[in-house]
Amino acid sequence: MNGSIRPIAPPSRRLRPRAVASVLLAVLLAMPPAFAQVGESIEQQMTPEQFRATGLDRLSAEQLENLNAWLNRTLEVETTKAATAAAQQAKEKVEDENRGFLNFGSDEPVTGRLQGEFRGFGKGREYLLYNGQLWRQTDSASLAGVRLDSPRVTIKPSMIGSAWYLTVEGYNTAAKVQRIK
Repeated sequence: MNGSIRPIAPPSRRLRPRAVASVLLAVLLAMPPAFAQVGESIEQQMTPEQFRATGLDRLSAEQLENLNAWLNRTLEVETTKAATAAAQQAKEKVEDENRGFLNFGSDEPVTGRLQGEFRGFGKGREYLLYNGQLWRQTDSASLAGVRLDSPRVTIKPSMIGSAWYLTVEGYNTAAKVQRIK
């Protein structure tokens, strides 16, 4: 070493394009849809002060064009993902809420607990589940001498047709039921 001391260079104040893009993407995705619109340039979505404060005014026209194209593609992809997820959730909710009504909704079994005491099967009896579904027995299946408090039940669709059958945990007898509510 020659004994001379070199000053340490101050950190660069220049913003990296990737860092700028990451911050902008986070800001744009957090914006309400009315503000972050596909096809609208970043310059149109920001005030001149915001544009300068982020350092975007230092980008060349080509760099700015590339950033806008990338942001618009990303917004389109994220918007499509969000719309698809929302549609799937809505479909699942409708299917779940309407399960057991004719041929509408899901054919997945319903599992839950009956509200109150179960006193066996009998034609015309109604069975209210804690999830709010109300089912009425339509056949003459019987299960006499049984008294259970809030038993677990399963209501399954038939293999053929649109019938549903209720079984009580611990018993093999199934009663044909129809959803009322």
